[in-house]
Amino acid sequence: MTQAKVAVLPGSGRPGGGVLATLFRFQSLFGLVLVFAAAVVYSPSKNGELVFLDSGNLFNVVRSMSEIGILAVGMTLVILIGAIDLSVGSVLGLASVGSAVLLTGNDLGLVPAVLAVLAIGLGFGLLQGIAITAFGIQAFIVTLAGMQIARGLARIWSGGQGVSITYGDRPGQAPVTFSLLRERTFDGLVPIPALIFGVVAALAVVLLRVSAFSRHVYAIGGNEKAARLSGVPVKRVKIVVFGLCGLLAALAGIVHAGQLNFGGPNDGAMYELDAIAAVVIGGTSLMGGRGSVVGTVAGALLVGVLRNILALNNVDSNVQLLVIGLVIVLAAGLQRLRPASVS
Repeated sequence: MTQAKVAVLPGSGRPGGGVLATLFRFQSLFGLVLVFAAAVVYSPSKNGELVFLDSGNLFNVVRSMSEIGILAVGMTLVILIGAIDLSVGSVLGLASVGSAVLLTGNDLGLVPAVLAVLAIGLGFGLLQGIAITAFGIQAFIVTLAGMQIARGLARIWSGGQGVSITYGDRPGQAPVTFSLLRERTFDGLVPIPALIFGVVAALAVVLLRVSAFSRHVYAIGGNEKAARLSGVPVKRVKIVVFGLCGLLAALAGIVHAGQLNFGGPNDGAMYELDAIAAVVIGGTSLMGGRGSVVGTVAGALLVGVLRNILALNNVDSNVQLLVIGLVIVLAAGLQRLRPASVS
């Protein structure tokens, strides 16, 4: 006997439910606390201070995950409607190339160039959403094709070569303002990419808390047929969701180019898997209808902290992949247990 899926808004679950229900509901936050505590215990020391707890190190963790985090926010929206987007890493690469070319090769101003790159990402996502809804093709197939198309466009646009970004007022140089993406704010403490990630996540949390769009997203992921019969504009919502995901992938590409002073056609490869991992560890169901951006942020930070403490202890990079893979399996296993225990 199959069990009907029910859309569950964040925080709208059954009141109470005991300790186990609370544990499952906030599994990513509990996981982040546990990993953070373990990182403190196993942190190497320098001059009597724990290296892990150094403020510069902690903000570097957030900075290093900022691009994946931005991608993961968009991926959360897509997975909440029960779909997947495999193209985000390639769109990031396309956007990084676009940023470098438009800023250095076409002498566009900063704002027009950034808006153009964002429009490319938005348009790419919208086209994928239209293809999925108009032709009834699975999102996996459409975005798999989109992954190849975006990568091909990036290579054609750049001539297959990376594009370096230099700054100045002369032709062929990007506006100096763009280099701020490498800088820090708040007394040189908070990296700008981390700040952008935080703003994107906060806006997404608000979007999924207070808007009718939020209810439609959860309803489609919970039961698409029921949502359609209830009057939810399923196709339109899906197209918008994929458009937002493409827009955020382009934003991540701009941040990527700004951090590296470089736009590479092969940049962002496999980033889509890291984004999906952050979403899964964050507790969002791959079947759709249940999850939150807060969980995704916690999932991304958990991966970042884990990688950081392993690197600080000089753990082999291959072992790092193994450990993170096991964490993903554990998170997916908890998802399998949760419906019987909580719903």
